[in-house]
Amino acid sequence: MQFVTVRPEGATVSDVVPAMPAGGFVWCDCVYDDGRAWTAAVQRLTGTSVFEDHLLDAENPGHPSYFDSTNDYEMIVFRGLAIRTDAVEPPDVIRVKTRPAVFFLFPQMLVTVRAPDSRLVPAIRDRLLAGGRARLPGLPEELMLRILNGMVDRYLDLRQPLSEQFERRQRELLDPRRPFRDWYALLEARREARRLQDLCEEQLDALQEWRDERLERTEGGAGTPRGLHALDDALLVRTADVVGHIHRVLNHARRLESSVESAVQLHFSATAYRTNQVMRTLTAITAVFLPLTLITGVFGMNFEFIPGLHSKTGFWWTIGAMALIGVGLFSFLRARAMLSASDAFDPRERRRARHARASAPAPADTDRDA
Repeated sequence: MQFVTVRPEGATVSDVVPAMPAGGFVWCDCVYDDGRAWTAAVQRLTGTSVFEDHLLDAENPGHPSYFDSTNDYEMIVFRGLAIRTDAVEPPDVIRVKTRPAVFFLFPQMLVTVRAPDSRLVPAIRDRLLAGGRARLPGLPEELMLRILNGMVDRYLDLRQPLSEQFERRQRELLDPRRPFRDWYALLEARREARRLQDLCEEQLDALQEWRDERLERTEGGAGTPRGLHALDDALLVRTADVVGHIHRVLNHARRLESSVESAVQLHFSATAYRTNQVMRTLTAITAVFLPLTLITGVFGMNFEFIPGLHSKTGFWWTIGAMALIGVGLFSFLRARAMLSASDAFDPRERRRARHARASAPAPADTDRDA
């Protein structure tokens, strides 16, 4: 647990509870392992006690994105991407792993409860301490929105590997040379897209509820929770920026799911078309051999006297008639487009398919660690 004191002239860090600055705020950065040690610092600096239910929410690793407020503070739970440390999943499977980061907004104080191996929050803290030309946040709300914006940007970075995974599944699904069998992986990919949609919708609900309640309290004259600042234009712009980024991730997840469903429909349509082609070819072949079978069946009857049965040239006349009938029926069916060369046996189609496979780029390796 570390305390960062942010003032207009700079930021300082300390491991002990600092005094509340006159022209700034205090950021208390905690990890899950710190437990409830930060509540004593909040009580000392703001005189506020955190409700037991909110403390339980902060300790729940499976809590969805959520917003709640009291007369003294506000709480936002926001699920961000988790760092992948396992090597159990195959390299072509990308799963969306998330964990919550909890924000408590107090008058002149921000408390963050996060995972110990988070990279985003320490990076933001280091930038605050480094100073430089970057403007320091003047309010706890502004710092919280900066952290939320960084968390959503990591979801945006996930779009390319997800798109490549879905495109690879679509190519396998529509490949006419290899029957598609990995339906479980396809359903898992679709489930990840749906799960990403649910995560984005939860994030949008939490952030919009926080913004709407701040605006309603301010416009209704009731005021924000005791000592918290109203949302000015700069904070509204930052909030709208975070909401816009979440909408981009949500729209991309919806496009991925729609593309998978379209590919599945195309797969079944192509399968039905190939089945119809096979059945049409078999029907045409049956139509060609049906009269020939009839002729051979006539001469196979068990009658003692059949005209032409003992003729020396009857066999050749029969063979010629059968060949003539077969060629005639075959030509008729080809003319009526009921019997055509299949793409799989057409040399031109085979050469075109080989050329397409040779010119197709190899799929790039993607980093699955979020």
